[in-house]
Amino acid sequence: MAVKNLVVEDKIFELSYEIVNPTKTKDILFLHGWGSNKDVMKTAFSNYLKDFRHIYIDMPGFGKTQNSYVLTTSDYSKAVKEFLKSLNSNCIAIVGHSFGGKVATLLNPENLVLLSSAGILEQKSAKVKIKIFFAKLLNSLGLRNLTKTFRSKDVEKMSENMYSTFKNVVNEDFSSNFKAFQNNAFIFWGENDTATSLESGKKIAELIKKSSFTSYVGDHYFFLKHAQNISKRVEDGIS
Repeated sequence: MAVKNLVVEDKIFELSYEIVNPTKTKDILFLHGWGSNKDVMKTAFSNYLKDFRHIYIDMPGFGKTQNSYVLTTSDYSKAVKEFLKSLNSNCIAIVGHSFGGKVATLLNPENLVLLSSAGILEQKSAKVKIKIFFAKLLNSLGLRNLTKTFRSKDVEKMSENMYSTFKNVVNEDFSSNFKAFQNNAFIFWGENDTATSLESGKKIAELIKKSSFTSYVGDHYFFLKHAQNISKRVEDGIS
C-alpha cells in the first residue's frame, strides 16, 4: 500500500492506493462503489488481467483515505484524474463498480467497464418516500438532529460531511453522461441486484452506443464470483 498526496482545487487528499503487476506498461484502474474500498476490487481482479498494471485506490472517505470535505461526483473524478496524472499513467481502461461507475464515466476512458453502475434514477418505494417526507418536514421545523432517525442503515454511521456528500451523489441522473460517452464500454450486471436493478443496466447499454451487456447470476457484488469471466471478456475486447 502507498499514499499519494494531492491538492485538487484547494482540497487536500491523501489517497491510499496499491499497484499490482508493477512492471506492466498498460494500466487499468479499479474504482470501488459507495461504502466499499480498494480491497474488494483487488480481491476480485488481482489474479486476472495479467498483461496490465492494476491500480487500486480508496476514493476520499473510504477505506484508508480520509475526507473532510463535502464532495460531488465531479469532485471525485477530478481527484482521480489528478491522481492518475501524478502516476504518469497511460490508463487504457477504468473499471467502476456502482458509484465508481459514475466516476469512471466522467473520466472518459478509452475503455469503460461498468459493474452494476449507479446513475439511472429508479422509482423509490413507498417506505423510502415516507422517510424522505418526514426528514424534510423535520428540517423545515429546525429539528435537523432528529432526521438521523430516518437515515438508512448504510448511511447512519457516516460523518456529517460524508452524509452530505452522499446526498449530493445518490439521486444523480447520469443518463445524459452515458449517452454522451463515445468510447468502448463493457457493461456487466448481477441479475439479482436490488441496489441497481437489471433494468438500469439494460438502459445504460441502450444509451452507450459502443457497448456490450452481459448479466450474471448474483447480487450487487456479483463480480466477486465472476471476475475471471469478466476479465476474459474485457481482455478480449480491448486487445
